[in-house]
Amino acid sequence: MQLKTQMVWVQALLFSMALSAFGHSWSSDRPDGHAPIGVMGDHTHHAGEWMAAYRYKRMEMSGIQDGTECISRADVLSRYMMAPVEMSREMHAVGMMWAPTDRLTFTAMLPYLDIAMDGINAMGRKICRKTEGVGDARASAIIVLRRWNGQQLHLNAGISFPTGSIDEKSGGARLPYPLQIGSGTYDLLPGVTYVGQREQWSWGSQISGVLRLSENDNDYTLGDQLAATAWAARMWCDWCSTSLRLAYRDIDAIDGADPQLRPKMSPAADTANSGKQQLNAGLGINLYMRSGIAKGHRIAVEWETPAYSETDGIQLEADSVLTLGWQKSW
Repeated sequence: MQLKTQMVWVQALLFSMALSAFGHSWSSDRPDGHAPIGVMGDHTHHAGEWMAAYRYKRMEMSGIQDGTECISRADVLSRYMMAPVEMSREMHAVGMMWAPTDRLTFTAMLPYLDIAMDGINAMGRKICRKTEGVGDARASAIIVLRRWNGQQLHLNAGISFPTGSIDEKSGGARLPYPLQIGSGTYDLLPGVTYVGQREQWSWGSQISGVLRLSENDNDYTLGDQLAATAWAARMWCDWCSTSLRLAYRDIDAIDGADPQLRPKMSPAADTANSGKQQLNAGLGINLYMRSGIAKGHRIAVEWETPAYSETDGIQLEADSVLTLGWQKSW
């Protein structure tokens, strides 16, 4: 709760500082015209404009955490039949944006996930589990509330569709919650985003959430999520900018339980080990091609690492998140 309050104050401070901007209109025709690539729903388009996008995101996890403490595999094996060793989660996502008016932009995104988790049992045997497939599709509307002096405030209103599988198995047994592809539920995706821009600098902040609307067919509901992020970017030339970002996420515990999972098999199969709070620090680079055959294309990369993490129960510790992206408007 304390971290939530701190992030809200950070965003309020950025907002008040931005009010001093004057005599400048927002421009997307520069490298920092979009937020760091790890931020979704950060910008809008002019009437009739389209944008195609591709994102690749990889999250690495290793080490075992219980609350804010690191624990050993032996500690886990004293309570479960298997201890986690490491996990990777890759996402390939294609997206489109279209603006029917200057104040309304529609977006759609379809992800493809590749998830792998390695564990070890009390006999020292390594157990590898992997799953992949199309994830939950998303659609949203971005509604501009106000524009002034190179700044913009807009509303994010989206929905996630349960197109990802929650029935993934290995060896005939249901895989635990982190290895499932989707949520199994329709989810609301509300948010509010603020961005500002001056001669060589741009900045922004966003509060967003994931609100689960029901229980899925396997008798559980993934936890609701609250996210808050704030960033600042510096344009070094007309084709390159760098950014610094803080990103906080609070994930509630899973409600209910899949009856086909055995909670004592591994921490990942036990809903007591779900939910977490995490604050990441990120460094990003945006490149905007201004001439030649690649004119108008954007390429971006952002790397994040945890600055603070607290888990509800036993979970793998996040190491890093890498996001790469390409965008093209016309």
